[in-house]
Amino acid sequence: MSSSSDLRPRPLLPGGVPRSSRGLLAAMSALLGVVALSDLFAVFAGARIHTLTDEGHDVATAPQDLDAAYSLYQTAGNVQGTVYLPCAVLFVVWFFRMRRNTGLLAPDRFRRGPGWAIAGWFVPLVNFWMPYRIAVDMWGAGTPLPTDGEPYRTSIWPVNVWWGLFVSSTLFGRYAGSRYEDAESIAEVRVAVMQYMAADVLDVAAAAAAVYFAVRLTAMQRLKATEGPWTAAQKHTSK
Repeated sequence: MSSSSDLRPRPLLPGGVPRSSRGLLAAMSALLGVVALSDLFAVFAGARIHTLTDEGHDVATAPQDLDAAYSLYQTAGNVQGTVYLPCAVLFVVWFFRMRRNTGLLAPDRFRRGPGWAIAGWFVPLVNFWMPYRIAVDMWGAGTPLPTDGEPYRTSIWPVNVWWGLFVSSTLFGRYAGSRYEDAESIAEVRVAVMQYMAADVLDVAAAAAAVYFAVRLTAMQRLKATEGPWTAAQKHTSK
């Protein structure tokens, strides 16, 4: 990056709030969709192994089919790993920018600096709750202020659903991975693959919830920045 690009002013919304990048949100949402598709591919590959290792299926008569199923499953895992990394990087970048933008709207809502929107994902153990707390604070910062003496609060269920699904799929996926690596019989492989399939389904749901959370939060932030915190609240209470 050239030094001249660092001197360019960031586009602002009324009130001096940086304009969030719609392109970044769109790219992140698209990558989350690709991640979900890779998970569905893994579910399909896992279902094939599940079928071929069924107790009623004669594996001895179709060893090549089983080898092909294992190869397909390995390919699905490689695809998942390939698409997950850029998606994770882009999501963290969006998360940091949104923390910075919402911090300008309501700095009193945050107990930690914007740097934690990045660092919080990489500190062991802390990464199981720090991003969630930051997301809740961002959600609160994007919420309109009280009007006419009536407190207005937006439900945080999108944050809870996204984080619950994300943590569940991550932990269950790690557990299934350890069971798959330690499997010594076809029956154990079959059970581990079933658990992996469940984790992949949870990950698909987590990706969808992440897109909904990101779109809703971005819309809230832009509305509050352009129309003002009280105007948005008055519109809500007038309905």
